[in-house]
Amino acid sequence: MKRKNNDYIAIPAFLKIEAGALEHIGTFLRESDIQKIVIFFGNGLIDMFGTMVMKSLYNKEIEVLEYQELDSVHFEDITNLAFGLPNKTQAVVGLGGGKVIDAAKYCGFLRKLPFISVPTSASSDGFSSASASLLIEGKRNSVPAIMPYGIIADTLVIKSAPKHFLYSGIGDMVSKITALYDWQYEEDNGYAEVNDSAMMIAKKAVNSFVRTPFESIQDDLFLKELLDSLAMSGIANEIAGSSAPTSGSEHLISHALDKFLKKPQLHGIQVGIATYLMSLVQDHRYQRVRNIFTDTGFFDYVQTLNLNVNDYEKGIDLAPSIKPFRHTYIHEEQYRNRAKAFLHEDVILQRIFNLVKDS
Repeated sequence: MKRKNNDYIAIPAFLKIEAGALEHIGTFLRESDIQKIVIFFGNGLIDMFGTMVMKSLYNKEIEVLEYQELDSVHFEDITNLAFGLPNKTQAVVGLGGGKVIDAAKYCGFLRKLPFISVPTSASSDGFSSASASLLIEGKRNSVPAIMPYGIIADTLVIKSAPKHFLYSGIGDMVSKITALYDWQYEEDNGYAEVNDSAMMIAKKAVNSFVRTPFESIQDDLFLKELLDSLAMSGIANEIAGSSAPTSGSEHLISHALDKFLKKPQLHGIQVGIATYLMSLVQDHRYQRVRNIFTDTGFFDYVQTLNLNVNDYEKGIDLAPSIKPFRHTYIHEEQYRNRAKAFLHEDVILQRIFNLVKDS
């Protein structure tokens, strides 16, 4: 399949989201005729999963040329790592959270090698996207990378991750509601052209997720739906040729916060808060957003973070400069003013930013 500019659209050759998937990693790679790999593990994950992974690979005669733990997303470090990969490498595997996924993904991109994404948390759609968040001159920046050739997500492993990673994933997933509305707004006002297929996939992904019944966010069905929907989001972006289907005003506010905060919150946490804010500004499905964040405990969690409302006001003002070529709601002054007003007027946002005390 090709876009108008004749670039091919890449989608994962395999997508394995199931309980126990990690112990079958060797089988999945062998079925894709991948035999020589380099693996990057997240911090501390060799001790946790190394034996299981290596046994699975050995049993299927997959040769591990190199493996190491990786805890850096500094641009220079990753670039040096990429060009130090053995020439026989057929694929780069990233196993862990966002940092190691982004690093391995960018290595694959630089060396034009398939990237296998093995997330151990569901904190964002980064495990399925064609971009990477790297540190450039000390600040987080999103750079072009490579779409995963394969995705292996073990729901048993995801379930064991700290809950705040799940809250982050929930925030990032629900953000597609406001992002899609922004994208449609851009087309309606002559600033963009919506890709109907990408719009459909992203919309189906978020709608399926927010309608999933659950008693706990660690329910197997809920986790699988979250991971499936995050993976579909990455595919929607690939079809569109941009992040527009899944990233709008709410992401620009989060990226702005990344620019000046000494210690930003997890990506999906910032995005989730900004999603609720922008749903109010857009007057679009804010009740749905409010319900899912209330029912999952997202709001309860973010209220414990001692967030500063002044940071979010600054983030709102800075947001348009993050992507000046776009024209979302946040790019217009009237909506920025409305967003800053809601920070102080909405009861839930007042509680998140500790502007009022619970009675």
